[in-house]
Amino acid sequence: MASKTEITARLEFWREALKALRKAYLALLDGEVKSYKLRDRELTMLDMPSLIKEIKEAEQKVDELEALKSGGKLRKAVAVVPRDW
Repeated sequence: MASKTEITARLEFWREALKALRKAYLALLDGEVKSYKLRDRELTMLDMPSLIKEIKEAEQKVDELEALKSGGKLRKAVAVVPRDW
């Protein structure tokens, strides 16, 4: 497991990434620009679905790192198998 310092650094990275993704999304959504440059990527309205997916993934990453930082554990997937008795 990563140290608390490393978790904090990762959390700040993902928060900044999330902030940039949200800014790009809002600029495209409001029609302020026809295309938005995010580092080396040129985004247009056609890229909105992939941008939404990236925002959701970044939000999930931030949530997981905040849970780790506060002493919690990562969420685990659990399957439920229905049984007919």
